[in-house]
Amino acid sequence: MTKDINQEIEENEELAEGTEVNNDAEEITEESATEESQEEDIQEVSELEKLQAELQEAKDKYLRLYSEFENFRRRTAKERIELTKTASENLMTALLPVMDDFARAQKALEESEDHKASKEGFDLIYNKFSNILKQKGLKPMEDKVGAEFNTEFHEAITQVPVDKKKLKGKIIDTIEKGYYLDEKVIRFAKVVIGA
Repeated sequence: MTKDINQEIEENEELAEGTEVNNDAEEITEESATEESQEEDIQEVSELEKLQAELQEAKDKYLRLYSEFENFRRRTAKERIELTKTASENLMTALLPVMDDFARAQKALEESEDHKASKEGFDLIYNKFSNILKQKGLKPMEDKVGAEFNTEFHEAITQVPVDKKKLKGKIIDTIEKGYYLDEKVIRFAKVVIGA
């Protein structure tokens, strides 16, 4: 029996030692888990700080870009307004000599009785004026009698009955010339067409 008791004591001691080892192992495991948890928390905080820094940088870039765009928009609006105000400056400076010629011709008409010389003076002024407009890109439309009516270039004022069938739907007369500025129609020709 003493043998059984001794055996039980030894077994209990082994169990106690195993429990102590297990408790020590558990404590070590808990400590390492706590350390790992703290490391993970530090990594998460580090990543969060990184993301916040990136977000702040993106906000700064956005604000700068927005400010640059607003400045660009204001500048182009101001330039557009100035351009529309001074767009015709070149044309006006080119036409001023023609205006001077008209003033001189008007004065000469009052003093002169020679209508032939006056007509020649006005013809010179008209030619000078036409040449300036051509230099600026203005071209008159060619609208001949009998030409096909085209709504892209012509505006029909009226229709007149015609005797010849070949003139039906064609231009009979031009009331007001049409003009192109470069290749764009800036004034439609006002025409009379045959019906």
